Amino acid sequence: MSEGTHTVTAGGNPTSVIFKAACPECRGRFELAAGALRLAIGASDRTTFYSFTCPDCGSAVRKPAGERIVELLTGGGVRTLRLHSTV
Repeated sequence: MSEGTHTVTAGGNPTSVIFKAACPECRGRFELAAGALRLAIGASDRTTFYSFTCPDCGSAVRKPAGERIVELLTGGGVRTLRLHSTV
């Protein structure tokens, strides 16, 4: 999500956070509302990622989420799933 975020305002009041994203399949660039993204937080960097469906080509996109991206997504209201180890 290094592409960035911004807040949409209506009459000076924040209404929702919009995230800029890109699709690695079709190379489309677009903006997504928090409801279009999902964040999974696992026990390691390999199991922490965010995902969305590309609005241009319909591909399921999954990208790694480092600490800063996790902060941005959770702060922006993206639904989060915490993964737990079964071992």
